[in-house]
Amino acid sequence: MTADPPALFASARKHYARFRPWYPEEFFALLAERFGLDGTQTVMDLGCGPGMSALPLAPHVARLYAIDPEPGMLAAGARLAAERSITNIEWVNGDSTQITALGLPPVDLCVMAKSFHWFDRPRVLADLDTLITPGGGIVIASAGPPGTTPLPAWAPVIAGVRTSYLGPVRRAGTGTYPEPEDHFTDTLRRSPFSHVALTSLNQHVTRDLDQLIGLQLSNSYSTPAQLGDRLDAFTRDLRRTLLDHDPSGLYDEVIRTEVLIATRPGRSTTP
Repeated sequence: MTADPPALFASARKHYARFRPWYPEEFFALLAERFGLDGTQTVMDLGCGPGMSALPLAPHVARLYAIDPEPGMLAAGARLAAERSITNIEWVNGDSTQITALGLPPVDLCVMAKSFHWFDRPRVLADLDTLITPGGGIVIASAGPPGTTPLPAWAPVIAGVRTSYLGPVRRAGTGTYPEPEDHFTDTLRRSPFSHVALTSLNQHVTRDLDQLIGLQLSNSYSTPAQLGDRLDAFTRDLRRTLLDHDPSGLYDEVIRTEVLIATRPGRSTTP
């Protein structure tokens, strides 16, 4: 992968927290139940962005380390935490290659929400094995393997406009983004955290036209930086094409979140 995540998301940060869907409450209830979160644990959110999993998880734990390589994302998360009077999150500028060098204490749980695909996955899992407590574990939240989630009717419409501006290959910074060859489950089963359980959560979202366009600008492959001086033309064409597709200006989606809960052998992933 020839991507630089901090550079990728620098221009997307103002769109990210505003237009990306937040995780459903069921996700955090699941983590609290599976890991017995009772306000005494220490947790890491690796690749936290603006805190879309860190902020709702914080009330369940004693201390949460939210780690991201993009300073603007951390600043956005810190502002949201202050607005919500959440004081037990430490916002840490760092990336997945540095987790053993950040001086963190032992952690009971590491959450990676739509970030695991950016990492050197075997290395991260090996590093986490040195940091996570014996009874702790890992949670990966993603959309699941490519092609396993039904797309909404408007998705091909957006893809057509995006392709006309950026080409058919998914971009990542100045390079391209190849999909991981292994499913996350297979990678985990070859790691120290080889006991894996899968749960899927669905949430229904209806967006208006501005929200759907803003969502596209939060994606690494269609950020304002990727579009450059074609940004205004892209948003104008996208708006026109979506309204041609559905003049109501309202666009439905069922968002599937695949939750992988991984622990070391001998530590059950069920209550």
